[in-house]
Amino acid sequence: MAFRIIRKERLNSVTTLFDIEAPLIVKEARTGQFVVLHIGETNERIPLTIVKKNPKKGIIAIIVQEAGKTTKELALLKAGDTICDLIGPLGKHTDFGKIGKVLFVGGGVGVAEILPVVEYAKNNGNDITVIIGARTKELIILEDELRKQISQLIVTTDDGSYGRKGLVTLPLE
Repeated sequence: MAFRIIRKERLNSVTTLFDIEAPLIVKEARTGQFVVLHIGETNERIPLTIVKKNPKKGIIAIIVQEAGKTTKELALLKAGDTICDLIGPLGKHTDFGKIGKVLFVGGGVGVAEILPVVEYAKNNGNDITVIIGARTKELIILEDELRKQISQLIVTTDDGSYGRKGLVTLPLE
């Protein structure tokens, strides 16, 4: 079974969001789980977080940062192309309910992993603060999506081109 790419959106020069048709996976997927993707026989298998899901349409969204051979080849695919194998959902799902104040910290493409958990925490009535960062302003992802979910978002860039200058751990001090 091949999995069709429904939509491709470049988030920046090295990061791409894909909506992929995966009706059986989306039916079982829970917050915090991931899939293992395989685009072809000469490529490695890579684990990727399920960032968003649309059970009605049978679609999951993943975000990929180009780093090695496989992720660079994946970024070349376009809407209508297919992925050879997609296994999942895998991993233990997020399950902490209402715990009060919650702080999420994510840098670079790691922000993709916290978005669904932030939504889960919000839906469970938690008070949420999020710190995101990247090397430069151009590499910041999902800022708008996070701002829609929470009232306190702190953005950092290593070079100071946007938000606070410094690593994502700096505001923790």
